[in-house]
Amino acid sequence: MNDMLLEFEEYLKNDKHSSSNTLTSYLRDVRQFGLYLERCGTSLTDADTETISEYIQELQQNGKSVSTVTRLIASLRCFYGYLLIHNYIDSNPVKTVTVPKSQKKLPQILTGKEVDLLLSQPKCVDFKGYRDKAMLELLYATGIRVTELISLNITDVNTSVGFIKCSHRDKERIIPLYPAAIKAISDYVSTARENMIADPDETALFVNLNGTRMTRQGFWKIIKHYQKTAGINKDITPHTLRHSFATHLLENGADLHSIQEMLGHVDISSTQVYVQLVKQNLRDVYNKYHPRA
Repeated sequence: MNDMLLEFEEYLKNDKHSSSNTLTSYLRDVRQFGLYLERCGTSLTDADTETISEYIQELQQNGKSVSTVTRLIASLRCFYGYLLIHNYIDSNPVKTVTVPKSQKKLPQILTGKEVDLLLSQPKCVDFKGYRDKAMLELLYATGIRVTELISLNITDVNTSVGFIKCSHRDKERIIPLYPAAIKAISDYVSTARENMIADPDETALFVNLNGTRMTRQGFWKIIKHYQKTAGINKDITPHTLRHSFATHLLENGADLHSIQEMLGHVDISSTQVYVQLVKQNLRDVYNKYHPRA
């Protein structure tokens, strides 16, 4: 990544004649995106539109302003334009990424019935079925990010007590598990995982069919597959289950600070979006069912 950034810096100076401020911000944005990709197990040249869109979504959920995200998109569009010109890539993955509007859209969630339908899709008839069932149950049980899900090690799960240990940006949190999630994980570990891992010393909790740690892209494909088999028309991403987890807890009486702690939000304002979502859901129910609405 360092060599590529040095070449990009020369391109900005000599070909684009960029100002020092533009130079600094573009390089910082690309470097931060590169670090994000390293955590995901992806390189700068392998990143696709979905990866970039998911990164932008994560920044927005973490409270980054519209102007910051807009600048980031401009930085990445310029960087990938440079890579395309110099034949490092075949197409610019940022070309179709849109600049976010100033008004934040409330996140989309699944209803309880839709969650049940999605979680019932993986069938425990083979190793992959056991793994997929455990991953989906764990994601909805804890509301963790997809990066955190694939970063889990076998030692981070305690099924006898019923919790997972999750780390994000050097901060650790403990999140409880409901019984169905505990069973799904226990079944996967005892039945499938030892037959799937390529190396007996593999530490990853969830592995792909090659026996190595699951990737973000791999899990993205899994959740899209089960969305299709479930016949759910909503656009489901790993973050959809995170949003659903938080909203359903709030709807059932959980306090905002507990949800903030489980989600790993640094700022309570990031969690307060779910209050707006619950209010919107109540308004929708009122408008649909009140006889004079």
